[in-house]
Amino acid sequence: MPLTASWRYWRDVMLTAAAPAIWGSTYIVTSEYLPPDRPFTAALIRTLPAGLLLLLLTRRLPARRDGWRLMALGALNIGIFQALLFIAAYRLPGGLAAVLGAIQPLLIMVLAWAVDGRTPSRVTLWASLAGVLGMAVLLLSPQTVYEPVGIAAALFGAACMAAGVWLTHRWRLDLPVLALTGWQLLIGGLMLVPVAWLADGPLPALTLSQLSAYAYLSLAGALIAYALWFRGVARLPTVAVASLGLLSPLTAVVLGWVLLSQSLTGSALAGLVVVLASVLAVQWTAARRG
Repeated sequence: MPLTASWRYWRDVMLTAAAPAIWGSTYIVTSEYLPPDRPFTAALIRTLPAGLLLLLLTRRLPARRDGWRLMALGALNIGIFQALLFIAAYRLPGGLAAVLGAIQPLLIMVLAWAVDGRTPSRVTLWASLAGVLGMAVLLLSPQTVYEPVGIAAALFGAACMAAGVWLTHRWRLDLPVLALTGWQLLIGGLMLVPVAWLADGPLPALTLSQLSAYAYLSLAGALIAYALWFRGVARLPTVAVASLGLLSPLTAVVLGWVLLSQSLTGSALAGLVVVLASVLAVQWTAARRG
């Protein structure tokens, strides 16, 4: 790969990696600043206002032929995924949910092999398996509770996100990145409205810190993060993008250690190194393959 192309690739990797890093920071924001026991409301406020703002800025309508595809992507990447994510979060320890979510790169490899006929390289396959193993070492403990409904929600959520990333890359809709992001956030947010209303009920009076936290979730956690994420989906191989998603729980662990004085044992540190190495291996292999 020429030097200029290599530089562009790694620049795209760094920009895309910023998205899961931002998502990792939302764990602390949610636990420390948001009203308790309102997961679907948090998902709704994170997605719907950001989608409306992006569409007001871009003022771009999708082509009529792409309408059903956009509905499918909004459901897979945002609406269904967010709902299942919070179901898993409430029924499972965060570590187990993150480990199950780490199978996304493997699911994308299966889709690319079964539908597109693209066989993954051995390095990418083994690096993705190592990422799941490293996540398990980092986050699982003997006290982990295995709840069937939560496990099913986490696995189906990972499958939805994997399918959404793969289809976004495969379909390549005729929309700028910001408009594509805005429409998906709007569609997914609208899907979450009845869920949030029925499950969480109306919001109580909010403090200034809670309003600021919701604003952060919407502007940084959705508008900026998803724009960077879908930009990466359009420019990078799908497996490479999915692999970067492992940085989200890693960021949460590091921030919890730095800001909340949470413990980080030797085995957990080893798992963290393994996950980082697996992410870099996938990116390096994708860069070599052009």
